[in-house]
Parts: sequence; structure tokens; C-alpha cells
Amino acid sequence: MVVVCVLLFTGPVHAQVAGGELEDQAVTWLQEYIRINTVNPPGNEIAGARFLAAIFDSEGIPYEIAESAPGRGNIWARLEGGDEPGLLLLHHIDVVPADPRYWITDPLSGEILDGNIYGRGALDTKSLGIIQLAAFLDLHRSGVELSRDVVFMATADEEAGGLFGVGWLIEQRPELFANIGYALNEGGGGSLTDGRTQFSIEITQKVPYWLRLTTRGEPGHGSRPQASTAVTELVAALDRLREHDFPFRVIPAVDAYFRGMAVTRSPTWQRRYVDIAAAIQQPGVADELRNENPSHYALLRNTCSMTRLSASEKINVIPTEAWAELDCRLLPDQSPEAFLQELGDILGEAVDVETLMGFTPASSSAETGLFRTIEDVTHDHYPEAHVVPSVLQAFTDSHFLRDLGITAYGFRPVAIPSEDSGGVHGNNERISVENVRLGVTAMSDIVRSWVVD
Repeated sequence: MVVVCVLLFTGPVHAQVAGGELEDQAVTWLQEYIRINTVNPPGNEIAGARFLAAIFDSEGIPYEIAESAPGRGNIWARLEGGDEPGLLLLHHIDVVPADPRYWITDPLSGEILDGNIYGRGALDTKSLGIIQLAAFLDLHRSGVELSRDVVFMATADEEAGGLFGVGWLIEQRPELFANIGYALNEGGGGSLTDGRTQFSIEITQKVPYWLRLTTRGEPGHGSRPQASTAVTELVAALDRLREHDFPFRVIPAVDAYFRGMAVTRSPTWQRRYVDIAAAIQQPGVADELRNENPSHYALLRNTCSMTRLSASEKINVIPTEAWAELDCRLLPDQSPEAFLQELGDILGEAVDVETLMGFTPASSSAETGLFRTIEDVTHDHYPEAHVVPSVLQAFTDSHFLRDLGITAYGFRPVAIPSEDSGGVHGNNERISVENVRLGVTAMSDIVRSWVVD
């Protein structure tokens, strides 16, 4: 374990910079941030942390950097305020890999084309980090008195589970979270579809269970096929899983989310969303929903995606072992033990199942002043938008915070066109320059409304 701490003393308070200038800076910072290679693996988040540190240096803001392992950098800074429970602005520095063969720009270029900033992390989640940073600096530059501490934190390893990031900080530096009552993180935000704007504030999420399946058999020469091998047993088990349909089950939080979204759907889907539990049982509706909106479909059942496979290292060798890895996501109220029993019955006795990672389910109440503040500010900036509490089909670092009793909301205060949302972990990830600028203003308004009396 390597830990590096850097502390600077606060310099003179700056006069508040005009919104336009801060928005300009945010656009430039996002381009620069994208150009820093923090693809996980290996992460190298320390490079991103040092980039943010240089901005804090120029602003005279104290900060600390800690490495949970060599190169796995985390950084945070605090603006001190009154005794109300503090607000944490959280995002992750690491990004997933990108194959440049399928991009129209270099994935680490931060290039602006047709008004969009392209690059891995443009949506997930360096843009949110820069928007939060701008709101944080806006408070600092203004010198306004705060009712509560505000902490900006950028962490490592979220894309692989967060154990070198937020998870590590909670274990090694628990005092950082001692007076934090609220957090804003990724997981929710706005979407723009067919001219309709919908905003969701994420309050809970499906629970990840990452599993490794292993089969074993007699090794041999590829020229002598056997009746059963580790590979054939694994393929047969995976085919049973492919054919299996986990039952649909609409939990109350998901039902409320669908009802809230109904107003922004087409007439056919409006009728279905107001009673999705009944609609999903109608012939063809489930397949139609999966094709049109796989994220919403995933909220209606437990899911498993086959993502990794491996067997022999040589084409003419029948291996002793074969393995596959599954990315399973459980509904928040699902018993992991019961799910693993169900999965074991599907796969069969020949398959060993190992849990690589699993979290506890956790939720945040929508009945808080911060939730209402987000709603109010969003309506100020997007008067026609519909705002609902949501359930996320993926997972974020918010579960660590909710386990501590911190109220955590996933929210990015911009409306992303539906055609751009596929860039998250996909090709040609991008965010418009206009959305970065709008996001700075909206996030600053949310934060100021919550921390300034």
C-alpha cells in the first residue's frame, strides 16, 4: 500500500467568476481530462488525480491524494461550512477500454466535432466530475458562507467494483465520511427522446453478482474427441442458462419509476408503463421492451450476461478446465442465496460457481430536502421536464455510501439525447459542449441552493 498526501494552505478568496467564464473552463478541462489515460485495467488514476490537483493548486484549495495501490490514485478537497450534515460530490476517474477501430476519433482525444466532445469518459463519468468541480470552485471563488461542508472527491476503480477507490477510502480513511449526510454521484440524469425530456434521480440500483463458472474433465489430444469434456460441459451449461428466463417481478420502487415515466412515453407505452406488471405478461411486450429499451427491461427481472470465456491455451489440446464469467444483476430485494440456488439448478452439478463480487442492496429516501432541491432546480432549467425517482439497472459507488447511512442520489443535471446514450461503455462516447455548459450552471444552482442559507 502506498499513500501520498499533499496539503496546501488556502490562498486568498477569489471574486466570483462570471458563469460564462467558468463554463468555458469546464469545456477545456473536460477535453484535457479525457486525454489522460485512466483506462481500467490498469487504471492509472493517479494521473487524473494529479490533473485535478493542479487545478486546486491554481485555486489555492487544500487537498489530499492517496494511492490505494501504486498508480491507483484518489483525491479529495473540502470547503468548510456550518454544522449541517455535509455534501459529497463524487465521481470516478477510471474509464473502461475503447477500441479505436470503431470510433470516428481517437477515444482519448477529447476532440470537438459538430458541437460534441468525444472520448472515453465523456459521459461515464469525467463530464460529471468536471461539472461537479466547476460547482465546487464556484463556491470557493464566491467566498459565500456555507451551512455545511462540501467535499469534492474523485476516486479509482469504480468500473471494477471500487475496492481500490471508495471502498478502500471507507476502510482506510473513515473520518472523511464521518460528517457527510448527503452525496451526489452518477446514476441518474436527463434523457431527450422524440422531443420529450425526462429526468431521473437514482435512489437505488440492482445488486451486482459477478460469478465464475468452472467445469473439469479429462484432458487429451484434439484429434481424439471425447464424449464429454470440460468445454462441452461448460457450453451445455451456458446454453441452459441462455434458454432460461428468470421470472418477471416488479418491485414497488420499479413500479413507481415506470408510472413516473409513463407521461413521457408514446401512447402505447404510456398504457403499459402505468401497469408494467400486467403489461409484461402480455404476449410480445417483453421482447418489444427489450428491443426498444433494454435498460428498462433489465429492471423487471434478475439478469445474467455471459461476458468472458476461456479454456485451452492450444488449439489441439482438450483442457482439464474451462471457465466462464457472468455479470449477474439482482433486483434490490433478491436474496443472493436463493438466486445462487436457482442458478445452480439451471447450470447443473458439473459446474462449480464462485462469487467474485457481490454487494448488499441499499436505497436512499426520496423524501428529503436535497431531493426536492434537485427537482426544483431541474424544473427551473427544464420547465417541461418530468422528474422521477429511479432504479438503476447498473451499479455505482453509491452503495458504499448508502451502507454508511449517507443519502446518495445519482444525478447528472443535463438531458442526453437518446441516440448519444449508447456511448456509455460503447463506441463514439460523447457529450455536447452545450450540455457541459448547461450542466455547470445547473449543478452550481443545486449545490448553492443546498449549502448556502
